Amino acid sequence: MSLLTQIFGSRNQRLLKQYQKTVKAINALEPEFEKLSDAELQAKTPALKERVANGEALDDLLPEAFAVCREASKRVFKMRHFDVQLVGGMVLHYGKIAEMGTGEGKTLTATLPAYLNALSGKGVHIVTVNDYLAQRDAETMGKLYRWLGLSCGVNLSQMPHDDKQAAYASDITYGTNNEFGFDYLRDNMVFEASERVQRALNFGIVDEVDSILIDEARTPLIISGQAENHTDLYHNINQVPPQLTLQIGEETVDGKGKIEVPGDYTKDEKAHQVLLTEAGHEKAERILTKMGLLPEGASLYDSANITLVHHLYAALRAHVLYFKDQHYVVQNNEVVIVDEFTGRLMTGRRWSDGLHQAVEAKEGVKIQNENQTLASITFQNYFRMYAKLAGMTGTADTEAYEFQEIYGLETVVIPPNRPSQRKDRQDQVYKSNAEKYNAMMLDIRDCYERGQPVLVGTTSIENSELLSGILDKAKLPHNVLNAKQHAREAEIIAQAGIPKAITIATNMAGRGTDIVLGGNIEKQIQIIEANPEFSDEEKAAKAQHLRGGWQSLHNQVVAAGGLHIVGTERHESRRVDNQLRGRSGRQGDPGSSRFYLSLDDPLLRIFAGDRVRAIMDRLKMPEGEPIEAGIVSRSIESAQRKVEARNFDIRKQLLEYDDVANDQRKVIYSQRNELLEATDISETIMNLRHGVFTDVVRTYVPEESVEEQWDIPALQKTLAAEWMIDVPLVEMMAKESSITDEDIVERVVAAADAVYQAKVDIVSKEAFGGFERNVMLQSVDTHWREHLAALDHLRQGIHLRGYAQKNPKQEYKREAFELFGTMLDMIKNDVIRMVMMVRIQSREEVEAAEAEMNKSHVENVHYQHADFNPNAAPEELLAPTAMPAGDMDAAISQGLKVGRNDPCPCGSGKKFKACHGKLA
Repeated sequence: MSLLTQIFGSRNQRLLKQYQKTVKAINALEPEFEKLSDAELQAKTPALKERVANGEALDDLLPEAFAVCREASKRVFKMRHFDVQLVGGMVLHYGKIAEMGTGEGKTLTATLPAYLNALSGKGVHIVTVNDYLAQRDAETMGKLYRWLGLSCGVNLSQMPHDDKQAAYASDITYGTNNEFGFDYLRDNMVFEASERVQRALNFGIVDEVDSILIDEARTPLIISGQAENHTDLYHNINQVPPQLTLQIGEETVDGKGKIEVPGDYTKDEKAHQVLLTEAGHEKAERILTKMGLLPEGASLYDSANITLVHHLYAALRAHVLYFKDQHYVVQNNEVVIVDEFTGRLMTGRRWSDGLHQAVEAKEGVKIQNENQTLASITFQNYFRMYAKLAGMTGTADTEAYEFQEIYGLETVVIPPNRPSQRKDRQDQVYKSNAEKYNAMMLDIRDCYERGQPVLVGTTSIENSELLSGILDKAKLPHNVLNAKQHAREAEIIAQAGIPKAITIATNMAGRGTDIVLGGNIEKQIQIIEANPEFSDEEKAAKAQHLRGGWQSLHNQVVAAGGLHIVGTERHESRRVDNQLRGRSGRQGDPGSSRFYLSLDDPLLRIFAGDRVRAIMDRLKMPEGEPIEAGIVSRSIESAQRKVEARNFDIRKQLLEYDDVANDQRKVIYSQRNELLEATDISETIMNLRHGVFTDVVRTYVPEESVEEQWDIPALQKTLAAEWMIDVPLVEMMAKESSITDEDIVERVVAAADAVYQAKVDIVSKEAFGGFERNVMLQSVDTHWREHLAALDHLRQGIHLRGYAQKNPKQEYKREAFELFGTMLDMIKNDVIRMVMMVRIQSREEVEAAEAEMNKSHVENVHYQHADFNPNAAPEELLAPTAMPAGDMDAAISQGLKVGRNDPCPCGSGKKFKACHGKLA
């Protein structure tokens, strides 16, 4: 600790000191607020809202609003916010991350800043990790908000559209990170402003902020639909790889590596990649030219052939890197992926980027349509759009640098309400897994016999099942939780503190639920109080009896040493280990923790295994004897730091590339929203029209050029053939001697305006305006989808630019910008061509065309966010999971083939595309 820190305290200590002054001000208001009646206290909310509306800052209202919320909580829940919870509430209000240990009451803490910020009427989002927690917290805390006169909603997946809109219109909205992100993307795919559900993103409080903003930030949220059919192309390209040969050996810069057998491609099994050699490129070009897929003399790397390269590499990887009965199996004429870690069949999962279709072509089974990304966003970019963001978790300090670097969020460590009494014992390192599991079993048995509850934390489902088998053999009763059934698991974890309880849980299982020593009786008391058959006296007596029984169990567990935590191995992140330890020793309870490791654990094997094994061999340690030394624990922590730094780099890299797409996404989405909200877009259309026709003229009549360089006949022919505009330019040139290039531009633009006006006059400005808006939206959406696919393809090969001494990121930015410019030009031309070429006889026709355009032309929509899996290959991270939309859709997915223009089988009388075939 530096001298200055000793004198002035750390940044954390100075902040806490500052917040303590405000805590005194809040506590000073308590006696006054206690005297108020319920009605007087509830009247504080409209009074505070009025002061905010009159321009008073939320920061100035903080002491009073927090005091109101605390007093209301005492009356509604019989719970009074501790001083440390008030500090936590301030940290959240000021847009920082509050690190509060397990059991410190983070859910109740969040009510303070949520109440204060909801007074502005702009909405507060409280983000949790799963639907169960969102619903539980909204129901529980909603009682407090509603008592105070605020509305509270919950946003769940697959909710009806109107319910979603109502949830977002509430003052405070609970929901999951995935659902908030998907709603944002869906809102930017609608055709009417009234169909949007979200308001502007004002204030977000993220619960379990480390899990959402770090663990889940490696993979983006993606909405995808079936793309156009490339079946023939896959079959044709599938004939190319068998004609190419593998090159053995590779030349290296230092001259040590040599090519042993020349060939057309190299294979890197470690990186799971194949690359064409120079000779391979030429041979592939010759084969593709012979097949008629590549024009004579064209290069594979011409911009027009970029998709051809993409398909060629997909086919090559399918033939060279993916093998039947190892990476996939063929079942019922379908290719099913095999999970490389568990060996299980992953039905329904598909490799992305055309790889799955390439494997289907190789095996000769039916090729299913490729999925096309309709919209995507990373969590980093979604949450950075909030005007103010805050978060809370039990373990943020180890990732404080990343929170600051990426989100600009400062982490404040809040001391516990009562000092922790948990004893964290040193790790024990065994030579083999068998010895480790045996030692754990003996430790668990000892706790069981003494009546001490045990929580065993595992890093994977396989490990928990293995350990469960060992405990079954030892005849020790236990529960196994695998983060699958959140509601049921929350109930089991709540009872994990009763004497002799043994609970095995993966890291994520049962999060958001406290383990109370002696068991949790609040649920049983709630059931008694909700039963109308009991009188108030009976309810009180039964509750008192339950509490008495709980107290004796609680004392028994405390005497046995509190909850004991057993870790089966160190996770690659210190944060997850701290989460597990933090389940014990809540609110000053006693507790203990110990991690059991073996030299076969992945972390030790990769980073420290050989060194420790050599020490054990040198010391001639007998079997079953562990190493227990500070130096080993410290070397493991340094290994964890290395892995954390690597994972941070992966996330930062993902973000740097996505930032490019994000800037473009903001431009497209803001233009889309302007279109939806504008009442009249005729000026926009006019500017586009003038721009397009000026460009058309400039192709044949360059700026500041002499008459000899002009090609007037070709211009006149193009206008007539492509734009249906007859302008007698050749005659005009013959009649008028002193005509300039500007005159020609003016005449062509005037002629285009006249043709356009004639169309508008047939119907009306309002009717044609609606048609124009839909033409623009449709064009923007179509080209944006294609642009996203182009960016994906560009990114796959961009790292190769490094070999040419160019910075791949800079190259990606430059090319993405060029692609974006091209896309905007294409949108402009498309819209004007459609508007100028449309033939109108009546107003009804315009309305029919508008209705047709309002229907989405994308089918089979999937919503995807890969479950966090640090070992998943990039193509596996995009595993589509279909969203069911009722029995009708189930019938369709089970093989009921319906044409888009056929009557819908539901009996509505509408066409299928306008009914159940429509975008969900």
